[in-house]
Amino acid sequence: MAWVAVAPVEEECFPDMSGIDDDEVDPRRLRSRARLLDAATALLKSGGLEAVTVEAVTKLSKVAKTTLYRHFDNGVQLRAATIERLLPAVVETPAAGPLRERLIALLVGQADAIRDAPLQVSTLAWLATGTERADTPDAPVLTSLRQRLIDRYRVPFDRVLDTPEARAEFGDFDLTLALAQLVGPLVFTKLVGLGAPNPADCARIVDDFLVARTGNRAAS
Repeated sequence: MAWVAVAPVEEECFPDMSGIDDDEVDPRRLRSRARLLDAATALLKSGGLEAVTVEAVTKLSKVAKTTLYRHFDNGVQLRAATIERLLPAVVETPAAGPLRERLIALLVGQADAIRDAPLQVSTLAWLATGTERADTPDAPVLTSLRQRLIDRYRVPFDRVLDTPEARAEFGDFDLTLALAQLVGPLVFTKLVGLGAPNPADCARIVDDFLVARTGNRAAS
């Protein structure tokens, strides 16, 4: 009988870590989670969301199912974590200062994040959170993830625009529309391949926004 060498499947026994700081978490646990998410990311890129299954991820990562379930309760949580991992990082809220300067700094940071995010992967991940099939097991988790990401990404903008200074200058305005007016041009240039906006472009976008907002208030 011929014997075939098979790579071992990693299974870990973790000690009780109650009362231990996050910084002191067993590095084996961090490595196994990273391997699982690396495998899930590769599967998502090659086969879409449906390809990210517990069986496929454990096979590709060579991490045992028992270990996977120590990190994720089920396949839906695994897919949600994979999607969240692929999306651009949230930009930091600029320090206090004049409204125009804070908006420009915020837009420059957002432009950099969009520029550095792989278009195909980030678009795939974002679209995956917006599933229209409410009857799928993933739908509630992905819908919740999508809303959580929207809320998280808009926080820096809300911290700058939802302020007494902005209200005093613009009056009442729709924060969601303002966000679309500011970030929309950045996303559009990425989608159509026009190149990444530079700081001067971001300043022009902000200035156009400010002129439109103050003009609308004067006309009302």
